[in-house]
Order: sequence, then structure tokens, then C-alpha cells
Amino acid sequence: MDEQKPELEKKLHIVIFPWLAIGHLIPFFHLSVSLAKKGVHISFVSTPKNLQKIPKIPQNLSSFVTLVSIPLTHDPKNLPESAESSNDIPIEKTQYLKKAFDGLESPLTNYLINSKPDYIIHDYASYWVPKISENLGIPCVFFAVFTGSFMGFIGPPEVLLDEVRDRNLKPEDFTTTPKWITFPTDIVYRTHEVLEYFKGAPPQDDQTHNCSDDLENDGYKAVPDTRRFGMVIRASNFIAIRSSVEFESDWLSLLNQLYRKPVIPLGFLPPPPLVENQEEGKNWVEIKTWLDKQRKGSVIYVALGTEAALSQEQVNELAIGLESSGLPFFWVLRKPLNNSEQSLPSGFEDRTSGRGLVYMKWAPQVKILGHPSIGGFLTHCGYNSVIEGLAFGRVLVLLPMLNDQGLNSRLLEGEKVGVEVQRNEQDGSFSSESVAEAVKIAMVADEGQVLRNNAKEMIEIFGNEKLNVSYVNDFIKFLKKHKN
Repeated sequence: MDEQKPELEKKLHIVIFPWLAIGHLIPFFHLSVSLAKKGVHISFVSTPKNLQKIPKIPQNLSSFVTLVSIPLTHDPKNLPESAESSNDIPIEKTQYLKKAFDGLESPLTNYLINSKPDYIIHDYASYWVPKISENLGIPCVFFAVFTGSFMGFIGPPEVLLDEVRDRNLKPEDFTTTPKWITFPTDIVYRTHEVLEYFKGAPPQDDQTHNCSDDLENDGYKAVPDTRRFGMVIRASNFIAIRSSVEFESDWLSLLNQLYRKPVIPLGFLPPPPLVENQEEGKNWVEIKTWLDKQRKGSVIYVALGTEAALSQEQVNELAIGLESSGLPFFWVLRKPLNNSEQSLPSGFEDRTSGRGLVYMKWAPQVKILGHPSIGGFLTHCGYNSVIEGLAFGRVLVLLPMLNDQGLNSRLLEGEKVGVEVQRNEQDGSFSSESVAEAVKIAMVADEGQVLRNNAKEMIEIFGNEKLNVSYVNDFIKFLKKHKN
């Protein structure tokens, strides 16, 4: 780690306020730890259960990071007491969680008044934070935990806040390159990916019914994500983004033009070494024992995140595809939120015994990806997982499921660090044959050698501690220069 430089030693106090999703809490936490290592005082604000889900604060930084708990007000009819993150609910319930999140505006305001921080760093969902920060004279920073390509694709604030356009949006509008992108790109959504997003969005016309209709009956107007993004981009003092010029220079340049305000890359905030806990220790011993028996670089690690729920058909096709690939695999299969029973194909575990393992408990992903026997990663293309995989140089098999993941997949395939599982354009279905083909290309086929080589080269960007620390150092200098 770099020595602390004198200009970094003046103490800043920053409030960190992420959206209620593990995929957001974790990068906000990694940013907090990175800033705390440089002597910045952090107040990390979230709800009680979410504060229990984030990693433990390293002991040497405990005096620099304070966890601040603000409880959610639940709607008992639609949002159970246990639900505090998007990982706890099906996508159709997202707007109920957004309503509860918007209810944090008043308690957060009171906390800011009392704590008087130098900055607040917040997420896309809290579109009301810039107004609070302006009233209190506290500069606010929108931290985009997304790729530069995703942020560029969704467009500038004037597009995101165009209510006429928003009402008239159709799925096909997302499957072509937007007019504001000034260079050639293949980064667009597939039709089935857009339809999946529209399930969780507020209705676009009076014929559509989802939870937003019920919320309106309760006097709450659902705020679409387009408006949330548009408001925070337009009204925040500047933008920080989890990317680097080494990876996305064209997109970062475009964002500076679109936003007409500073866009500061933070690097990738790769995860620090995991703090051991009892559950992880026991699980890891069990997992490591199995991985130690496999040849170096031979195993494909399969994990599709914490939010995507696989249907029984998808579980079957994925299982048969892994089996027919003939390659070793380690598959973390999570139980669906609705507790519906999922079964593996009859005889699957017996037929793949020794070569493959299906693990249905919590698994320490970073440790697994770092194990020498892992050669590739079949991923849902969540940005945290992508960063963790490429930090170890693992070639990717791309199976996007939700939200920004489709665009991430196009970006990664364009960078030639992975291969996407072929799917039906309309309904997103995939076959066991397409799974097996993608896995074999990534792991062993001659045509995949360039992908494997490129993925290994990504260690110098995603896993380069010195490079990533330098981005954080530059960010702190910027904060100090523009402090009120």
C-alpha cells in the first residue's frame, strides 16, 4: 500500500448513503474502506439489517468508519418486516421498497443537520438528496456503481427527465444505439432483457397494472428509475463512477460531455481480503477441500448472483449443459425467494460426482475465484461479480439476468474477455447445448484462447492494487480541492 501523503492527511468527514441492494451496499462499503485507509472519516448510513449484511470493518479502521442505522417504515401489507433490501423481495415488489426508501428522507436530513459532514456520497435511487444537500450547504456526489457504458447508454439528464419520452418508451427503443452515443458500439439490450426490466418499472400506460397502481391508491406516486437517475445526475455537484480510463476511456469521455460536470473515475474498488467469520471458515474449508482435488485452471465456477431467480427449466438446462460440457464445475445454486422447490435433473449429481459439485449454502465468492483450480466464471454479469472475476483473470461465460447485466455482457464480449450463452431473443430461454458450447469455448477450445489470454491481462487493471489506490488518492484530492 502507498504511504499516506501529507496532502491526504487533513481529515474529511463523508456520509455514505447507498441504495438498498447488496450489489450497491458492497461497492459503497469498499469505497468507504478505501477512503478510511487514507484517514477520511466515514459515516455509513443504511437500515439495521443491511448494516448486518455488509462485511466487518477492518479492526485498524474502526475509528474511521461509523455505521449509522436508520430504520425503514414498512408497509405490512406489501413489504414484510424482514425485507430491507432488493435481495429480500421479488422484482415485482421493487416499488414498495422504493417507497420505504424514500421515507428515509426526513431522518437522513436530521442526521445531516446534526453531523455536518463535508460531503454526502449517495446512490441513484435517492433523487431527493441533492435538494437536501443544497439546503444544508453540503456538496453531494452521485456515486454510480455501474459501468461507464451503462451510464452512457441511458443518456444525459435532459433525456432521462423527458416525461413525454418516458411515457412513450417501448422495449424496442432499448435495442438500438441511442443517438447521443458518438462512436460505434454493439452495446444494446436484447428484447427479452428489456421486457424483464419493464416488469419492475412503473407502468408506462393506463393499461398496465403492477404495484405502482396500488401505491398511487395509497397517495404515493412511484418515481421511475429514469427520473431518479436524471435528477441525481443533473443536481449532484459531480459524479463518481466505478471505472477507469484503462478500461472505458471512450465512455468516460462521453459522460463528461453528456453531463457537463466532472465525472471522476474511482477505479474498480476491488474487494479487500475477506474477514474470516465462523460460517465462512466452515464453508470455505469444505469448498477448498473439493477445489484442492481439481487440476489448476480446470474448474468453471458458476454463480448467478443474489437477486436473479432461475426457473426450473433454466436450472435443468444449465445443469445438463454443465454435465454435457464434460468439464469440472463448482455451482453455487441459491434457493428462490418464494421458497419454491427447485430440483436438479434426475441422476445429475450421481453422474457428475467428483467432476462437479452443486453447493446450496452461502459461499465466499472472492476466495473461490482466487483458488488456483478455477479457470473460468459463468456469471450473471453483475458488476461486482465481473470485477471480482477479472481481478483474478478468470475468463467469463456470460448469462445476464436483470437490469444493467445485459449491457455489461455486451461490453465484456466486445472486450473479448468472455463469451455469451446464446438465447432466444424474445423470451430469453437458453438450451443445454448453448450452455455447453459457451463453457467449452471459454475453457478449452482453441477459439477461446484469445479470451483466456485477454482475461488474464485484465488482472493489470482490475486486480492492480497500486492503480486502483491511485484513483482513490486522486478522488480525495479532488474532494479537498472542492470542499466548501
